[in-house]
Amino acid sequence: MNNEKVLVTGGGGFLGRAVVKKLVKKGVEVRSFSRNYYEELNFPGVVQVKGDLADKRAVTEAVTGVDVVYHIAAKAGIWGEWSDFFKVNVTGTDNVIKACLENRVKRLIYTSSPSVVFHGDDMEGVDESVPYPAKYHAAYPETKAIAEKLVKKAGCKELATIILRPHLIWGPKDNHLVPELIKKAKRLKRVGNGKNLVDTIYVDNAADAHVLAADALEKNPSLSGNVYFISQDEPVSLWQMVDDILDAAGLPPVRGSVSARAAFVAGSVFEFLFSFLKIDKDPPMTKFVARELATSHWFDISKAKKDLGYFPEISTKQGLEFLRESFGIIDIPT
Repeated sequence: MNNEKVLVTGGGGFLGRAVVKKLVKKGVEVRSFSRNYYEELNFPGVVQVKGDLADKRAVTEAVTGVDVVYHIAAKAGIWGEWSDFFKVNVTGTDNVIKACLENRVKRLIYTSSPSVVFHGDDMEGVDESVPYPAKYHAAYPETKAIAEKLVKKAGCKELATIILRPHLIWGPKDNHLVPELIKKAKRLKRVGNGKNLVDTIYVDNAADAHVLAADALEKNPSLSGNVYFISQDEPVSLWQMVDDILDAAGLPPVRGSVSARAAFVAGSVFEFLFSFLKIDKDPPMTKFVARELATSHWFDISKAKKDLGYFPEISTKQGLEFLRESFGIIDIPT
């Protein structure tokens, strides 16, 4: 039995739940910190704590008495008030770091995103040495980059940290990527020439990487402050992957396309109108999304393999089968 005590921020979220379940299987005592209570986490080995990342006192209390913190919670999205993203992603992360220092936490594993280094052009096989861009087109990647720098700084001084950058997490019970594709399926169009390759990561593989990172950091503290891309290690056609996910849900493939330039111009117009009219919902297109959909972004994960021992156990093909099963879709042999 593992006597280690851990805190998972965002334990009720898609990735957070997967990490919690991996830890419970290891015999670890888990405390989940989220804004709500989740029925799926009501099982032995898990204690749920309700709170807000922006509440420094609540975060400090949640961190008290734990050995390891997995900071997964974040505000994601393509649109919204800068202050809302900053409050969760930057202030919240700063609160977690300070609470870890105050409570002498041994290790902090932080969930970042490859979007923090996305500069709007193709990124093919790049490694962790790629620099941050000079300009961002969305609040999410910019605030995540600020937070990532805070964790990196802490990891190079007083707290043992590792930063993970999983790209396009998907799988059964996904509450973001897959539902969005399904909701927009009828009006989706390919952006660009449709040949761009991207990395993705199946949720259980992403969870494995988090647990491996904490174990590796315990064995080798010199890894502190390091950043790692993690993925399926199998770049795929973005639009083929979209079609495969839609097919798993029993829906037809994407029809029609628009040029990358047209999508970017549309994103610029929509951003202006939605800001000017103060429309409180996501625009149909943004500049950031237009760039993401039209470019290649896949990464060299050899560093994660070497330092963390990370290798994706569930292939993309297997993951799609699991996703299909979760929708109750059954292949009928022909």
